[in-house]
Amino acid sequence: MMALRRSPSAPGWRPRSWLWRLLLVLLLAPPALILAYRVIPPPVTPLMLIRATQGHGLQRDWVALDRIAPALARAVIASEDNLFCRQTLGFDFGALRAELQEWWEGDRPRGASTITMQTAKNLLLWPGRDPFRKLVEAWLTPQVALLWPRQRVMEVYLNIVEFGPGIYGAEAAARAFFDKPAARLTQREAALLAAVLPSPLNWSAAAPSPATARRAANIERRIGQLGPLLDCLAES
Repeated sequence: MMALRRSPSAPGWRPRSWLWRLLLVLLLAPPALILAYRVIPPPVTPLMLIRATQGHGLQRDWVALDRIAPALARAVIASEDNLFCRQTLGFDFGALRAELQEWWEGDRPRGASTITMQTAKNLLLWPGRDPFRKLVEAWLTPQVALLWPRQRVMEVYLNIVEFGPGIYGAEAAARAFFDKPAARLTQREAALLAAVLPSPLNWSAAAPSPATARRAANIERRIGQLGPLLDCLAES
């Protein structure tokens, strides 16, 4: 006897129901993870896994923000995101407008990535500059900014950011490059670590090129000019 084919309208066949459930999971999973990571150290990031498959290894040692020399947080703000303490929703809207204007005029945008944007990307996304990834990053960034205090953003950033091949976070970088814990970093050492962030696979804080050394010196000078723009680092 020929088996009867289940009608799409028959009980148990609800493709739209499964689609809505999948969409709900995709919408709720990121904020749930972000909320969890407000108190729990992230065990691993996509970039760490990708680099490990490329043969770079994985050196990392999570430490609380109060066990990282304050000079490093000041240095990364001076290097990467001067307005970190003043941003709404984790974006630098002035830089974004300038980037859009450059794109509209046919120029290559210089980039407007903030520390909060980089934290969202490093925490949950893959490396790259494709438009879809940038769109997802823009969706995740306000969630991080709203669900975490700024000190937690900085703490996670300094613990997961890539400082060298297979070297992640302030503690691993301080021990690998300067043979000391992150709590004992000097301002010069912190500036050197911040200086390599744009290209950690090619630039070295332990053996800086003349260009990297100049970049570190500029970061040190900029720290002294930021003044109240660093005030969120002192919040309890």
